[in-house]
Amino acid sequence: MSPKTRSHPNGNGAVVKPSSSQQQQPKENIFLFIPNLIGYSRIVLAVASLYYMPLHPRTCSFLYSISCLLDALDGVAARHFQQSTRFGAVLDMVTDRCTTTCLLVFLASAFPRWSLVFQGLISLDLASHYMHMYATLTMGGSGMSHKKVDASRSWIMNQYYSNNKVLFTFCAMNELFFIALYLLSFSSPILSPSLLQTGSDSASLNPGTPAAPSMIWTTPFSAGAMEMARANKMDSNVPWAIAITCTPIMALKQWINVVQLVKASRWLAEGDIAERRKAGLPARARVKAS
Repeated sequence: MSPKTRSHPNGNGAVVKPSSSQQQQPKENIFLFIPNLIGYSRIVLAVASLYYMPLHPRTCSFLYSISCLLDALDGVAARHFQQSTRFGAVLDMVTDRCTTTCLLVFLASAFPRWSLVFQGLISLDLASHYMHMYATLTMGGSGMSHKKVDASRSWIMNQYYSNNKVLFTFCAMNELFFIALYLLSFSSPILSPSLLQTGSDSASLNPGTPAAPSMIWTTPFSAGAMEMARANKMDSNVPWAIAITCTPIMALKQWINVVQLVKASRWLAEGDIAERRKAGLPARARVKAS
C-alpha cells in the first residue's frame, strides 16, 4: 500500500480510508489526446501539400483536401472521447489559418495582378479571427469558447458557429474555391495566359514574365520548372465548375469575417468604456462637472 493511499487513524483512533475524491487522479497527457493527434496529422498533410504545390497540382490538391476534411473529424473525436480542450481548439484554428494563408500566398504569386486581393483576404482572415478570439477571452472569460456567440450580439455569427453543419459547409466550400483557383492556375489559359506559350516561344526578360518551359532550371521550384509543369495541361472544366459553385459561399464567408471583426472590435470597445467608467475616467470631465 502506497503512502498516498494508505489508511490513517482519525482523532478517535479509528482507521479511516481516504475517499475516492482524495485519491490522486492519473495525470493526463493533453498532447496525446486523439483529437490533437488528428490535428498533428493535419499539419503533416498540409506541409506535404505545400511541398508538392509548385509542381504537382493533383497530389497537392489531394493532400490539402484530406487535411481540410480532417478538420471535421477532430471535432467529432473530441466530443466522442470527451477530450475537448483549449489547446485542441487553438491548434485547430491556427492550423486552419496557416494552411489557408499558405494557399493564398501561392495564388498571389500565380496571379500577380490579383495579389492585392489575396493579400487582403489573408489580412481579413487573420485579423477577424484574432480579434474574435481575443475579445472572447477578455470579455467572456477564459472558460468561454470562441464558438459560443449569443444571438443578441450577432445573429449571423450565432448561426455560423452554433450549427456544425453550417460551419463545415462554409469552411469546406471556401477552401474548395481556393483549391479550384489553384488548379485553374495550371489548367486555364483564361486565368494563366502563359499556358498558351509553346516551347519555341521566346521568353521575355521583363519583370513578371515567366520563364519559357524549354529553359534549363536549377531547382524544381524555379519559374521554368513551374511553367513546364503547367505545360502538361489539366482539364479546366471541373475546377471551373467548383469555383463557380463555391463563389457565393466564399463571398458570404468573407462577409462573415468582416462582421466578426466589427463585432469583436465593438465588444472590446464596450469593455474599455466599462473599465474607464469604473476607474473614474476621464478625470477632466469629472472636474468640469464639479
